[in-house]
Amino acid sequence: MANITIKILVIFSLMAVVFSGQENSSSSRLIEVKGGPNSVIWVVQLSDLHFSVHHPDRALDFKKLVSPYLSVINPSLVLITGDLTDGKSKDHSNMKQNEKEWVEYRDVMADVVKKSGLDKSIFYDLRGNHDNFGVPSVGGTFDFFSNYSLNAEAGRTGHVNSVTLQTEDRRHLFVGIDITMAVGLRGPTNLFGHPTDNLLAELDSELSKWGADPKNPVVKISFGHFPLSFSATSESGRTLKNVFLKHSISAYLCGHLHTRFGKNLKRLHRPSNDLMQLNMQQTSSKNSSNGSSKVQEFWEWEMGDWRRNRAMRILAIDRGHASFVDINLKSGTKKTIILPTFPLDSRFTLASSQFTEFEHQSLDPSHYMTIRALVFSSSPIISVVARAYDSELGNLVLVLEESMTEIKDSSSRGALYAAPWNFKAFQDPSPERYWLQIEAIDVRGRSTLTELRPFSINGLSSPLSWTWKEFMVMGCQWAALYLPILWLSVGCSFFILLLPVALLILFKKQYTLQNFYTDKKFKNGVGWVLTELYKLRSVWLGFLGYLFYLVLCPWFSGQLFTDGGERGYMTYRGWVVKHPEMGKKLEFLGFPDIMVIVIPHLVFVVFPSILMAVGLAMESEIYRIHLLALSGKKEDDHCKDSLKSRHSNTQNHRSSKFYIGTLLIRRVSMVACLAIFYKHFKSCKLLAKAYEMNPLLHFPVYSLSIPLLLAYAVYKTSRR
Repeated sequence: MANITIKILVIFSLMAVVFSGQENSSSSRLIEVKGGPNSVIWVVQLSDLHFSVHHPDRALDFKKLVSPYLSVINPSLVLITGDLTDGKSKDHSNMKQNEKEWVEYRDVMADVVKKSGLDKSIFYDLRGNHDNFGVPSVGGTFDFFSNYSLNAEAGRTGHVNSVTLQTEDRRHLFVGIDITMAVGLRGPTNLFGHPTDNLLAELDSELSKWGADPKNPVVKISFGHFPLSFSATSESGRTLKNVFLKHSISAYLCGHLHTRFGKNLKRLHRPSNDLMQLNMQQTSSKNSSNGSSKVQEFWEWEMGDWRRNRAMRILAIDRGHASFVDINLKSGTKKTIILPTFPLDSRFTLASSQFTEFEHQSLDPSHYMTIRALVFSSSPIISVVARAYDSELGNLVLVLEESMTEIKDSSSRGALYAAPWNFKAFQDPSPERYWLQIEAIDVRGRSTLTELRPFSINGLSSPLSWTWKEFMVMGCQWAALYLPILWLSVGCSFFILLLPVALLILFKKQYTLQNFYTDKKFKNGVGWVLTELYKLRSVWLGFLGYLFYLVLCPWFSGQLFTDGGERGYMTYRGWVVKHPEMGKKLEFLGFPDIMVIVIPHLVFVVFPSILMAVGLAMESEIYRIHLLALSGKKEDDHCKDSLKSRHSNTQNHRSSKFYIGTLLIRRVSMVACLAIFYKHFKSCKLLAKAYEMNPLLHFPVYSLSIPLLLAYAVYKTSRR
C-alpha cells in the first residue's frame, strides 16, 4: 500500500512539473527513494577537488579512495560543490583554464561512477571560481565545464538545478546554485559569488515548488560553492540569504574556504542586516515562536577541501532534521563510519525551530523514543552501543549505556541502528549537560568511536565560538564592507596629509618642536608631527598626488582571459575591458573581487608608507634640534638677555633629553621601509605574472611611486 501511495505521488509531482512550465527535465528532477530505512535519507558532499596537472596525486587519490567509500555508503545523491579543477600554474601565479585538467576530471569521475556502482544521474557538480578563471562566457571556447562536467553530460545546463528525494513521509528538496561570474576573470580578482536577480528569481521558484502542505512536509537544502560571506548582492541589492530565509531552508552547503582558516566554518543565519556577526550562532531575542509563524533561520555549513585534506562529508536527514559527519581521508582509510542522527548535536541545531517543536509537541512522539545512528562499514558489524554522559559535576559520568539494534527492512539502502531510551530523563535547561558517544565493533574486533557531542532534547542550542580567523572569513560580509574599508583607509591617508594645511589655514599658527616643548598639548604634538612631513614639500605632494591617482585613474592594465586578447584596465571600481566575443565594452567587472588587490595596497603599503615618511621627517627635526643643543647654537640671533639665555639652555636640555628617547626611530623606520618595499615588490611580481604585465609599461605609477617616494623621503631626511 505504501509503495502504491509513493507511485501516485510521483506521478502527480511529475505532472505538476510538466504543466507548470517553469522547470524542465534537466533542471528539476524527482527521485523515489527505494528501500529502508524509510525515515532517513543521506547524501555525500565533496568540494574543492582542484585536480591539477602539477599535482596528479589529487586525482589519483580521488579515484582510489572515493569509489570504495561511495559503494559502502550508498548515498541517494553525490554533491560536488565547485573548484573541480585548479586552473593555476605551477607557482600559483597565473590563473586560467587548462583543458588537460578537465579531461582528467571527466575520466576520473567516469571511473568513480563505474566502480561505485551508483547511478550517474545522482551525481551533481557545479562551478567554483577556479573553474571560471579566464572564461569570457558560458558556452564559449574556454568554458570547459560545459564540455566535461557531470551536469553538462546530464543536460543540466542552467545555473539553478534541483532534485527532490521522495520518501514515504516527506520530500527532501536539494537545490544547487552556480553563482560564478558571468564573465570569468583571471584570479586573484575572481573570488566572490555573483548572484543575479534572474538567478535569485529562479532559486525562489525552485524553493517554492512544493508549497507548504503540512501533510506532505518538505525539507529544503541548498548547495553551492561560495559561502554567503563571499557572495555579492544582485543588481537590485538582494542576497541569497534573503531567499533562503524566506523559504526557511534547513542548511546551505558550500566550500571555497578550505580549512586553512579553521574547522568551524559554520554559521547560523537569522534575519539581520548586520555587516558582521560576532558569534557562530547569532543571538535571538526569543528562543521560540508563538506557533503562528515558522521561525526564519538556516545553517550554513562550509566543508573542508579534497585538495589537501581529502575531506568528505555525509549529510543525513532523519525525520526532517539534518546532521552530518566530516571525514578526513588523509589520515587513513576508515573501515567504519558512524553518523548519529538523533539526538542532534546541540551545537548545530536549528534551535528556535526545534525548541518550538518540542514545546508544542508538533513531532510524532516516536521521533524521541530512540537513539539513532547510521553505521557504514566495509566489514560486518557485530555490536553498536550508545552511551550518554552527564557533565553536571564537572566531569563526564556515564548515565546510560544501551545496545543498539539494526532496523531491518526487506530492501535496505543502509544500516540504521536504534536503541530505546527514556528521553524525558534528559530534559535539562543546559544544552551542554548531556553528551553522546556511539561505539561500533566489527567482526574483526575493530572499535570505532564517534566524537563526544552535546545534545539537548529540549532543542536548546549549545554556544560555539569562532577563532578570529574563522570570524574574519565567515562573520564578515566582505562585499558590503569593501567600500567602507576603502574610503576609511583613503580618508585616513588624506587626513594625515591635509591636517597640517587645515591647521595652518584655520589657526594661522606654525606648529614646531619648540612650541610643543613649551605647551605639551595633544593638538600641538599632532600638529608638529604632521607639519614636519608637510615641510618636505616634494614628498608631501608626491603622496597627495598618488592618492588622487588611485582614486581617479586606472591602476594597471592586464590580460583578463585565458586566450589573452585585448587588455583591460582596473580601477578601484573594477575592471573595464572589451569583451572578446560580444565586442562591447564592459565596465566594473570583478566588483568587489578587486578588494583583494585594493585593500591590501591601501592598508599595508600606502598608509604605512605615509606613516614612515612622517616618522622620518619627525626624527630629522629632532636630530636637527639636538645638534643645535650640542653646539650651543640657536636659530635666532644670540640672545643677550641672561633670562632668555637660561630659557634657551633649558630648551636645549629638553631637546637633548627628548632626543635620547627617539634614537631608535630612524632605525625602526628604515626596517619598516624595507618591509614595505618587500611587500610591494612581492605584490607587483604576483600581479605581473597573473595578468601578464610589464611593471614599466602596464603599471608604472602603481609599481614605482611608493618605492621612489620612500627612497626620496629617506634621502631628504638623511644626516648629511
